[in-house]
Amino acid sequence: MLKIAQRSATLLLSLLCIPLTALAADTQPTHEFSLDNGLKVIVREDHRAPVVVSQLWYKVGSSYETPGHTGLSHALEHMMFKGSRKLGPGESSRILRDLGAEENAFTSDDYTAYYQVLARDRLAVALELEADRLASLALPADEFLKEMEVIKEERRLRTDDRPGSLAFERFSAMAFPASGYRTPTIGWMADLERMTVEDLRAWYETWYAPNNATLVVVGDVSAAEVKILAERYFGPIPKRPLPAAKIPRELAKPGERRTTLYLKTQLPSLIMGFNVPGLATAEQPRQVYALRLAAALLDGGYSARLPARLERNQELVAGASVWYDGFPRGDSLFVLSATPNVQKDKTLAQVEAGLWRELEDLKNTPPSAEELARVRAQVIASLVFGRDSITSQATAIGQLETVGLSWKLIDQELAELEAVTPADIQQAASTFFTRDRLSVAHVLPEESRNE
Repeated sequence: MLKIAQRSATLLLSLLCIPLTALAADTQPTHEFSLDNGLKVIVREDHRAPVVVSQLWYKVGSSYETPGHTGLSHALEHMMFKGSRKLGPGESSRILRDLGAEENAFTSDDYTAYYQVLARDRLAVALELEADRLASLALPADEFLKEMEVIKEERRLRTDDRPGSLAFERFSAMAFPASGYRTPTIGWMADLERMTVEDLRAWYETWYAPNNATLVVVGDVSAAEVKILAERYFGPIPKRPLPAAKIPRELAKPGERRTTLYLKTQLPSLIMGFNVPGLATAEQPRQVYALRLAAALLDGGYSARLPARLERNQELVAGASVWYDGFPRGDSLFVLSATPNVQKDKTLAQVEAGLWRELEDLKNTPPSAEELARVRAQVIASLVFGRDSITSQATAIGQLETVGLSWKLIDQELAELEAVTPADIQQAASTFFTRDRLSVAHVLPEESRNE
């Protein structure tokens, strides 16, 4: 363990001695084109292995849904594997499995995506299957009824029976008073109970069109061969009119909001969040990169401020974390969470005060150049190493494009992070870490309700 720590320290010191942008590999050849029906195609070459990842991203997720009709995007994701004009339920998955492919799908607030990872000479199969269900999804009623029971059980297991997940769901509903980000991606249970297959058919026909999708292919391919395949399989699918999709904007200063939740948990916990912009909504993009580095200053490993000060030095918390997503379709949250050190009789009020002290320190005193350099090296190294795989490259491209940004940002990101100054972090903290942007949830064990 000591040798590993010494090697890590040596690596970090070496990173501090070179321009951080030099950590990035040479920019991969990336090509972009659109079909006549509006399907956008992005091909990124990576010839290290004869493997390819194909991802089809749709611009629809839970933030597009309306009250009383939540969970549609996620339910439709499940039903996309239940048959089409050419194939019965599960047949496309069996075909891919027989080819040794990996496949899956995921839904978020802003998008729904389907992917396959397979040998480069099998790409045509993946694209044909994907185009088939885009053009002719079957949505059989009996499969819908069975799958809804699966989804309801998924909600019970992942949210209702997990106090941490349930607390964050309730917290988000309070922290996003004006936008669709208050909607849980899996949907509210009451809406799942009354959803019909006709609801899903309407959702599919509204949003699943080639002109509302982006095909991302990364791996041992060329743009020319992908274009031939895309034209062959997706080209005949007609474009359709799409509803206007407004960007999920929040109230800039909604006012301080608080809630107390009594859940089936053994330990109390605290969630604090501030309404902040993402890159798609920020007036000054530099603020977003500053917030990303502020999150790493507070919670970027063993030497970060929260574990070093609140956990080890003050023994105030048993653990603390910070989360910030700079790449949603609309506005975002800067979230801090912590568990009091109950062995030292610390309370939620003391923990909240301790977190505020750290935020006020960021507002009053810019970080030193040395501390910022160390944290920036960690963030950039994590990005570079994390994007080594073709799947992570494709996901980064698909997410950026689907939320209304450009895939080109992945090749600019390191330089943007390197340009952030200590003053930028201080300015972002002063602007956004204010009580009129604050939401707070105190999460307590059920048995403490009557204490």
